[in-house]
Amino acid sequence: MSHSDTALLVIDAQESFRQRPYWRADDLPTFTNRLQALIDGAKAKGIPVVQIFHVDDDPHFSLESGYVRKLDEISLEADAVFHKARHSALVGSGLDVWLVANGIRKVIVSGIRTEQCCETTTRHASDLGYDVDYVTEATLTFPMTHASGTVFSVDDIKKRSELVLSGRFARIATVEEALAGAPIRSAA
Repeated sequence: MSHSDTALLVIDAQESFRQRPYWRADDLPTFTNRLQALIDGAKAKGIPVVQIFHVDDDPHFSLESGYVRKLDEISLEADAVFHKARHSALVGSGLDVWLVANGIRKVIVSGIRTEQCCETTTRHASDLGYDVDYVTEATLTFPMTHASGTVFSVDDIKKRSELVLSGRFARIATVEEALAGAPIRSAA
């Protein structure tokens, strides 16, 4: 393999979320379709696919629960797997060490939740000096209610994440744009 400097991060795309009271499957088919296209495209280009799982004391996020596994709708054989207990995948997981050891300078961010772990990891990666492609269409989130009672839709939340990340922390990219921006690795 050549030395591509890009890795795909699949953050928290795990069965644990299906157990949460806010889970909604409305956007699941679109999300899994776009995420699978991103995974398949990365694999075809020889881009390492890194799977990150959130693990904590919540019964649905504990390793013993059986829910800390990839979403059933996704086909994925990760090149590396990390467990995190914080919102940023770069805190305490060992991911940062792996990225440096593998010469990664650019990350493509995807997964669950758009405004939470995906956005936090994006900001953190940018602050550490990584180039970041944030693939909104390959992220999933759920409606949220503000303290005022205002309900923010999935589209509202995704637009807000794009607004605060674009140009400051990441390039907002479609699946195709993210894959086109990554060099093709060849066999060594």
